[in-house]
Amino acid sequence: MRVRELMSGAVVSVDPGTSVTDARARMARERIRHLVVLEGREIVGIITDRDIRLNLPSQATSLSVYEVNYLLEKLTVGEAMTRSVIMVGPDRDAREAAQLMLDHRIGALPVVDGGTVVGIVTETDMLRAFVRSGAAASTLRAG
Repeated sequence: MRVRELMSGAVVSVDPGTSVTDARARMARERIRHLVVLEGREIVGIITDRDIRLNLPSQATSLSVYEVNYLLEKLTVGEAMTRSVIMVGPDRDAREAAQLMLDHRIGALPVVDGGTVVGIVTETDMLRAFVRSGAAASTLRAG
C-alpha cells in the first residue's frame, strides 16, 4: 500500500504570521490536529495541537483569561511551530511512512510531490487503513 492511498488530499495550511489563537480556532473548526505552515508554496513548518498546548500558560498562572488571550493573540505560528518537518512522497510505502512516524514520535507527515504539498498522512489515516485491512482479512477468513 502506498501513502497516496491513505493520505488526505485536502491540506489545511496557515502562514507563519498567523496568530496561535487563529490556528487553534482553525484546527477546532476543521476538526484536525495538524496544520502545515507554508510560506508561499514552501513548507516551513508544522504546528500541532500539542505545540499550541505547550505554549499555553500553566493552569496555576495568576494571569486573567483576558491577559492569557492577549498573549496568545500576539504569539504567532512561526514562533510556536516545529521547523524541522519530516515529509514523504506519495509513492512511498505506507509501512515505511508509519515507521518514520513511530521513530520520530510524530502524528503526521506532509506528502510532497515535486516540491508541491499534495496531501498529509496522519496516524488516524494509518489506523483507518489498519482497521480496513483487518476487516478485509476477517471477511476472507469467514468466507
